[in-house]
Amino acid sequence: MRLKFLLRPGWLAAIALVVVFVALCFTVLAPWQFQRSEERHARNEAISASFREPPRPLDEVLPQGQAPDQSTEWKRVVLRGQYLPEGEVLAWQRSVLGEPAFEVLTPFRLTDGTTVLVDRGFIRPVESTRTPDFAAPPSGEVTLTARVRMDEVDAQQRPAFEHDGHRWVHTIDSRTVAESTGIQLRPGYFVLVEDQPGGLGVLPLPQLNSGPHFSYALQWITFGVLAIATVGYLIHTEMRGPKPSGEATGERARRRKLSVAEAIAEEERREEEELQNRQRG
Repeated sequence: MRLKFLLRPGWLAAIALVVVFVALCFTVLAPWQFQRSEERHARNEAISASFREPPRPLDEVLPQGQAPDQSTEWKRVVLRGQYLPEGEVLAWQRSVLGEPAFEVLTPFRLTDGTTVLVDRGFIRPVESTRTPDFAAPPSGEVTLTARVRMDEVDAQQRPAFEHDGHRWVHTIDSRTVAESTGIQLRPGYFVLVEDQPGGLGVLPLPQLNSGPHFSYALQWITFGVLAIATVGYLIHTEMRGPKPSGEATGERARRRKLSVAEAIAEEERREEEELQNRQRG
C-alpha cells in the first residue's frame, strides 16, 4: 500500500500537529480576529454617531438604571445634579496620549436621587506616583454633558486602596467604587466632554481606524491553508520515492566522455610513434 508510510510515528505526529494547528486557525484564531474587527467597526460607528446626535437625557438612553452595552456606549447624555466630592476616587496607572496619567472619578447625585460615577478627566502624576494639586468639583447643582462608558473589567478583582492621601482603584468599575465609598452607583460611568463644570484634562476619543484585526484574520486563514498544502506536498514527494541524482548521472556521463577522449588520444599517440619509428628506420 503506497500510503502505508503515513502510519509511521513521525508522520502521525506531524499530521496530528498540522490538524490541531489548522483547526485553531479556522475555528479560534481567525474568528477571534474577525470578531475584534467587527467590534472595532461598531465602536467607530458609535463614536461617529455620537457627534451627529444631540445629547439626550440619561433616562432616555439608559432607562431604569439599565447598564450600558455596545449599543449605548459612547452616546452623549445630559446629567443634572451635584457632585459628591467625599466619594472621589482616582484611577491608578492610566495612559493618556502615550504618557502616564491618573483619572479623577467623582460620584454625581442626579435630581431623581440616583447616583452615577463621573470621570472628570485626567491629571498628570508628579514623581511617578504622587498626585498633583487639582481643582475640586463645583458645589451646588450643575448640568453636565458626558459620554456613556461600560464598566471596565478587572480579571484579578482588586479592591480599592489608599495612597498619597487619596482612594484609588485599578480599573474604572462602578461596583468597585461603590464598595469602597459606600455610595450606591448606577452601572457604568460617564466621561465629561470638553468645557464642563468640574472638568479636568479632557480624555481623547479612540482613533477611528479599523485596526489590523481583519488582516490578521486573513493571515491565520492563509497559515492554515499553507499548512495543509505543505503536508500534501510532502506526502506527494514521499509517494514518488527517491529520484536519481542528476549530479551523479552527469558525472558518469562526463567520465564516459573523458574515457573515449583518452582512448582516441592514446591511439593518436601510438600512430605518431609508429610513424616516427618508420622514418628513423
